[in-house]
Parts: sequence; structure tokens; C-alpha cells
Amino acid sequence: MHTFRTVSDIRIEPGGTSRLDAHVSGLPSNKRIAVVTDKGVRSLGLLDPGLAALQDAGYSVMVFDDVVADPPEAIVEAGARAVREFGAGLVIGFGGGSPMDAAKVIAFLAANNVSLPEIYGVDVAAQKQERPRLPLLLIPTTSGTGSEVTNVAIITTGESSKAAVVSDPLYADRVLLDADLTLGLPAAITAATGIDAMVHAIEAYTSVHRKNPISDALALSALRKLRGAIVRAVDTPDDVEARNDMLIGAMLAGQAFSNAPVGAVHGLAYPLGGFFHVPHGLSNALVLTEVMKFNAEEERADRWYAEIATDLGLKPSATAMIDEMVRIKYATKVPQRLADVNIKDSDIPMMADDAVLKERVLRNNPRPLTLANITEIYEAIA
Repeated sequence: MHTFRTVSDIRIEPGGTSRLDAHVSGLPSNKRIAVVTDKGVRSLGLLDPGLAALQDAGYSVMVFDDVVADPPEAIVEAGARAVREFGAGLVIGFGGGSPMDAAKVIAFLAANNVSLPEIYGVDVAAQKQERPRLPLLLIPTTSGTGSEVTNVAIITTGESSKAAVVSDPLYADRVLLDADLTLGLPAAITAATGIDAMVHAIEAYTSVHRKNPISDALALSALRKLRGAIVRAVDTPDDVEARNDMLIGAMLAGQAFSNAPVGAVHGLAYPLGGFFHVPHGLSNALVLTEVMKFNAEEERADRWYAEIATDLGLKPSATAMIDEMVRIKYATKVPQRLADVNIKDSDIPMMADDAVLKERVLRNNPRPLTLANITEIYEAIA
């Protein structure tokens, strides 16, 4: 049996943030709206037209902009308290993956008398839920995480450790994709987040436990969009069509991996972010092709990579798909080696020891990995 779930209301409108009052219509339980974002996004002014539209429509708006990359528990819990005290009738997550992840959990915690550590794990939040989470609208400002359409939030729990909340109450009520918000993204961020989205699609297509026909179709559609747009978006930052395709591709990939979960690329990427604060998309880009080479020695992964290559009009082989991802990495100028992000050979044992514990994602990989396998992959990109 296959199952598939996703957000029920997805709106695509370049410039739509300036009409945010129209896009929140029907969602808030009162006239008080809490926006969860980070100071970087806030300083760019991307939110200003939306705030003006809401205020002109008579809403009282609170902005919680203390979210940071890989949000720690304390910040998420502080956000939930602030939203609860404000009496918000709607939470808007505005930004990249971290603000959207934080907003999902904040909307849940603000409505339920549970602590954040109590809801870590798969389907735990649904079991702990006492009342529906606050209405939730998500608006991405990067084209990568797909967080706007997933039921996953990644939270930093210590100095370098992370935990996931994976549960259906985290699916948003509505998503707004506004390509104009991504026009100012620097080339490096555009490249890394775009490859991140491609990783989501590739890993969804090769996910061994919950691979399904709907996720497969979404993953292939996502890769067609992303492959056709990523170099254009990097080289021509104001190409709205390319930016729109990137947003749609990231969203499709998010729907795919929310139902057919990611594998070893993510498992090996997490320590780069946890220990060295390498952005998540770049971490995925760094380990992607070596993990694919490792996986391709497994018959089913070799076949699945070949199917993706065929769909993209490449030679029908895993090698062609791996070579294409190498080409895209070079064409978009993302760092290629651990040394490029100041990770030393001597750091590899620590990262490998951490990565081998990421059973939540490693179990979905088409080829099992040992500690030695993980170490060899890191060494190959040192």
C-alpha cells in the first residue's frame, strides 16, 4: 500500500507578498498575526510589502525575527511563548528552511501544553496533540529546502546535535510561492539551495522504504524544472522565469521527500552543519556525488539513477546522472571539497562517528553504509 499527503492549498504568484492580506484570507482565527523570520531576511526588506498590506487590512502584526540557521530549542520555545502571549490567530513562516521549520513547531507548541523535547521523532507530535495547532502559512524566500510543503522540522538540540519533529500536524494550511522574493539571492546561495532541492528529488526517487508512484512523478518533475533553471538562475539573477521554476521545483521535491524520505546524502551532510555550521544546502552538495557513486554499486540504485537520467534526456545510465550532477556543481561554482569549507582530514573520524548514528535517514538509503564506508566517502572529498 502507498500513501501520500501534502499541503492542500499552494498558491504561485510572483509579487504575491504585496497582496498578503488576500493570501491570508480565511486562515486567521482573529485579527492578530505572528510572523516568524530571521533578522537577515527582515533587513532585506522582503517582508515590508506584506506587513504593509496586512496592517492596511486591519491586522495587528507581531514579528518574531530571532530565528537563526539550524534553530536551537531555546529560540523555538521563546518564539512559541511570544506567539502565545500575543494571542496570534495565524502564524506566518517567512524565509528559508530555518524560519519555516521554526514556524511549524511554534504554531504547534503555542496551541499545545507540551515541551519541544516531548515531540521529537516520527508521528510523536500527532500523538501528543491536545488541540489543533495555530493556522499556518509558509512563504519561502529561497528555492531549496521544500520545508513549506513538508511535515518535518529540524531543531538543534545541543552544541552540534539535531533532532527532527516529523508529524502531519506540521503540514501548513497554505503556501505562497513568490518568485520576486528570490531575485536578490546571491549566486552562491542560489546554487547551494538549488542543488539541495535536486538532492531531495534524487533521494526521494531512491528511498527504499516509502518510495511510491506519486513521489516518483513529483521527483522527476522537480528535477526537470531544477536542471533547466539552476544555471540560468545563478548566471542571470533577475530571470523571474528561472526563479519561478526553481521555487516550483523545490516545492515539488519537498512534496516528494516528505512522503519518500531522504537517505545517506542527508545523513552525511548533517555533521558538516552540526560541527562546522556549513549551510545545509552546501553540505548536501559537497557529499552528493560521492554518495551517488557508492550507491550506484547497488543494483536497484544503479537502475533508479538510470531512470532519472533517461527522464532528463541523458544516456540511460547511473554514470550519466552522476556526471550531470558533477557538471551542475562546477557550472554553479559550489565548493567541491571539504577543505574548501575549512574542514580538515583530522575532522573526518568525528564526522563519521556522528553520521553513522543518523539512522532516521540512513535506513532509507538504497545501499547500507558502515562506519568505514562513511569514512571513505568523506576522505574522497577531503
